[in-house]
Amino acid sequence: MEKRLEYLYKGESFAIVMFVFLSYVVNKVYPELHLYSLLSFWMSFFLLEFLLLQGAAYWCAKLNMLKRKNSSETPVHIVRKLKSLEKFTIGLFIVSLVLFVIDLLRFYPTLPEGGLLIAACIYVFAFLEYINYFYVQLSYDNLSDISYLLKSRRLKQSCISKDYRRLTRMKK
Repeated sequence: MEKRLEYLYKGESFAIVMFVFLSYVVNKVYPELHLYSLLSFWMSFFLLEFLLLQGAAYWCAKLNMLKRKNSSETPVHIVRKLKSLEKFTIGLFIVSLVLFVIDLLRFYPTLPEGGLLIAACIYVFAFLEYINYFYVQLSYDNLSDISYLLKSRRLKQSCISKDYRRLTRMKK
């Protein structure tokens, strides 16, 4: 369990840094995409990084609990913080859509289609990460997960979603 949590924590942390580097390289190598001049790119990119940061913090908290108390139960204050950040995250999704419209109006008729496509892909990836973190597990990258998927023929509930349910039961 410890190795799995460490893998998830380090993977999310690595992705945060790597996406910053990749965006810089893509913007430098392909200036015609106008990535850094697109508001939709910046908001979608921020949204994805924000989600990855939440994921890294979540897995780090679970890993620390396992190491300190031999329990993988997520601390209540972390679950509450993630629940409150979820509303903010939904707001970021809405703002991102508005910024796509603004970019379309701002650059029309010479739209930087490639840059807008990249921004849209980042937005979709962020949305899938959001679903993966807060609702159902979309990533099945080990034998145990794949076995569960094949046997049950349904997606697993996400870990954060399970923690929300646990928190709700505690209040009753």
